[in-house]
Amino acid sequence: MAGTKEIKQRIKSVKNTKKITKAMELVAASKMKKAVSRALSSRLYAGYSWELLTSLSSRLDDIYHPFFTEHTNHNKTLLVLITSNGGLCGAYNSQVTKKALAMIKNLSNTKADTEIDIVTVGKKGDGAMRRIGQNIIASFTEIPDNNISLQDIVPLSKLIVDEYKAGKYNHVYVAYTDFISALTQSANVRKLLPISKQELKDLIESIGEEKDNKNEILPDKDSTKDIPYVFDGDISTLVGSLAEKLTRMQIYQMVLESSASEQSSRMVAMKNASEAAGEMIGDLTLVFNKARQAGITQEISEISAGMASVS
Repeated sequence: MAGTKEIKQRIKSVKNTKKITKAMELVAASKMKKAVSRALSSRLYAGYSWELLTSLSSRLDDIYHPFFTEHTNHNKTLLVLITSNGGLCGAYNSQVTKKALAMIKNLSNTKADTEIDIVTVGKKGDGAMRRIGQNIIASFTEIPDNNISLQDIVPLSKLIVDEYKAGKYNHVYVAYTDFISALTQSANVRKLLPISKQELKDLIESIGEEKDNKNEILPDKDSTKDIPYVFDGDISTLVGSLAEKLTRMQIYQMVLESSASEQSSRMVAMKNASEAAGEMIGDLTLVFNKARQAGITQEISEISAGMASVS
C-alpha cells in the first residue's frame, strides 16, 4: 500500500484535475447554449423559404439550373467533412469520421473508378483524412467554435458552389453531426448537390406536414397558399438564385448543427470526467484513511511492545 504522503499528493492532483474539467464543462455549456440558439434561429428563414418554394413547386419541371443537373462526364465526388479543431469532446469526431469513411468505402465498392476529393472543416478531420492518404483539396481550420456567422462560412460555401457549377464533380456530400439534444447527437452523411427536383418537392411537402404536426415558427399554410406571386423575368434565373442561397444556408446550418453537437458532447464528456474525478477522490480518501489507521495501529503496537519489554 502506498504511503499517506503519496496518497495525499494523488488526491491533490485529482482535485486539481476536477477543477479544470468542471471549468471546461461550464464553458462548454455556455457555448452550447449560444450554438443551439443560432442553430434554431434559422427557423423563420426556413419558413418563408418554404412559402416561396411551395409557390414554385408546380413549375420545377420547367426549370434548368446546374444545381438541379447531375454531371455525368466523370466519376469525381466531393466530400465535405465537418469536425472540431480541439479534442476532449467524447466520441463526436470519431463518429462523424467513421460515417465519412463508410461512405468513401461504399462509393469505392459501387464504382471502382470513383475519385473522391475531400474538403475538411476542423483540424481533427483533416488529420484523420491525411493519415489514411485521402486527397484533401482544401482545409478550413479558422472557423470559430462559437458565435459562428454566415460570413465565416462564405469561403467554404463559395468553394463548394463554384466547384460544382464548374462541372468538376458529379456529387457533393457533407458529413456532419445533427444536434438532437444535449445528450444525443447523430452523425450523418447528406447529399448536398445535385438537388433532386423530386426530393425538393418531397421536402416541401414534408415541411408542410411538420408544420401541421408541430408548433413550429413557420408561415401559416392556409394563409399563404393563395398568395398570387408574380414572377418578373426568367423563372429559371430566379429559382437558380434561390437554390444557391438555400444551398449556402444549408451548409451554414450543418456547421451550426455540428458546432452545437461539439459543445454539447464536450459538456457531457467533461461532466463525466468531473464525476469520475469525484469518485476517485472518494476512493483515494478511503485508502488514505485506511493507511493512516494502519500506521496509528502499528505505532500503538510498537509502544505497547516497548512498555512490555521494559516492565
